[in-house]
Formats: sequence, C-alpha cells, structure tokens
Amino acid sequence: MATLPNPLPSLATSGLDLPPGTLVDTTLDGTWHEPLLWYADGPPADLRAWSRLRAAGRSLGLLPVLVTGGRRDQWPEEWDLCPDAASYPGDHDADEVLAGYWTEYAADEVAPEDTGPGTDGTGPDADGSEGPGPWPGLAPVPAREAAEDADTAAAGLAGVITADADEWLGGARTALVPARRSADIPAAIGWSGPMNHENDVARLCAVLRSWEDRYDARVVVLGFDTMIVSVGRPPGTIEEARALAAEHYAFCPDNIDQSPPYDLDAYAEKAVLNQEAWSFWWD
Repeated sequence: MATLPNPLPSLATSGLDLPPGTLVDTTLDGTWHEPLLWYADGPPADLRAWSRLRAAGRSLGLLPVLVTGGRRDQWPEEWDLCPDAASYPGDHDADEVLAGYWTEYAADEVAPEDTGPGTDGTGPDADGSEGPGPWPGLAPVPAREAAEDADTAAAGLAGVITADADEWLGGARTALVPARRSADIPAAIGWSGPMNHENDVARLCAVLRSWEDRYDARVVVLGFDTMIVSVGRPPGTIEEARALAAEHYAFCPDNIDQSPPYDLDAYAEKAVLNQEAWSFWWD
C-alpha cells in the first residue's frame, strides 16, 4: 500500500506532547518491519486531546483515532493486524465494491418484506421473483447542508466518548496512525476486523472515502472487530436513509443479519436517519 513515510519511530523527537504510550508492530504474521500505530497507555486526559493531536500530528502525516479494548480487553497488539493483505484504497471503486457485496450477500439474506416492493433494486424483482433485486447504486448526497466542519464533528464525537472512556466498549485510548485521510486508517494498519467479510480492508476503505465525500464521515473508533464513524452530514429524509441503508448492509451485513429487528427499513429509520454516528460490527 502506498503511504506517507512512517513518522512513528521518531515520535520521541517529533515535538509532540504525548502521554506514555506504545508503538505497535505486532501482526498476525509476526513483527512488522516498522510500527503501524502508536496508542496511549491510558484513557485521554481531557476532552481536547483529539483536537490537539489532530492539529499537531497532521503536519507529520499522522491522524488520530480512538482504539478500544472491547469486552475481551483486546488492544491493538492482539488485533491480528495484516498490513501485507491491504492494498491501496484509491485502487478500488466504492460503487463496484458495494455492488459485489450486495450480489454476494443480499440475495440470500435480505427478505423482500425487509426492503419493500419496487423496481429500483430494493424489493422483489420486476418479474415477480423473490429477492432484493439488483444493486440500487450509491445513495445520493443528502440535500441538507452540513451543520459544522467534518473534523469538528469528529472531534465532538471523540469528546463524548472521551468524557466517559471506560464505559465505551471496554475503554478508549487515543492513537496515531500514519495516513493521508481518515478513511485510510484501517488500511494503513492492516486492520482485520472485517476479516470474515473482506480480507482486503482497503476495499472497505474505498467505501469510507466515498462516505467522507458524501456524508462528511470520519473514522473515530476502532476495536478488534468494531468501528464507529462520525457523520457531519447524515441523511435527513427516510428516502435518503433507506438508500444509504443498502450501502450499510453491503458494507457490514452483520449490522442487520445479527441485530434485532433484522429489518433493513427499521435499521434505516433507527440507525441511519439523522444519525451523527454510525457503528459497525463484524462477526
């Protein structure tokens, strides 16, 4: 994967005011030839930690993300990172990636009653056959204007989590990753959270890039197999939410298949419409 020169080994002389932390070079295949990320040994000291790290780290090619140990207390050394398996997110097209997932998963899992009738690819086929229909394509950009800058929205979500870090998914700690844009953070570290869904996380990062462009999304939290994304411009109508819910299903089928009420329309209304944070979990 094409990345910025990795500045993590020189953090001690970078001028960044960092708390005690750990450089992670542990992967599924052994020790990596350079650190993949740095993360703090304890929870953030205050609500401004994210914004300070973003401002200071950006000139070095570093972006912040919160990491969580989850219910099993698994921190990044135990994440089975696979940087060798990650390609470059820019080599993939979000629409093509999602269309492939939709074809592979939706025909078997999304029932017609979950999506409603129609000829737009979200209900039974035009010929009356059962199934969710063909991939409906990427959802349109929401008509609403963003209420604030995307990075400000991300900092706000990070602040909410930081305010009660120990209560969020087993705790949250600040991390720095060498990446050009937030969407590329999973690929930059070879994150394997969606391994049972996709072996090359860069393909999912291509979708995250598209969400950055359309929804002002930013990756704010990563765990062993979980992700939380801030959303600066969420869908404001149920039609927009339903269109995006199809993308969420293709991106992370477990969000619907393994979470009540197991219904795509209900998910759109509950987890997408006007929601300023999206959560994903892969089994």
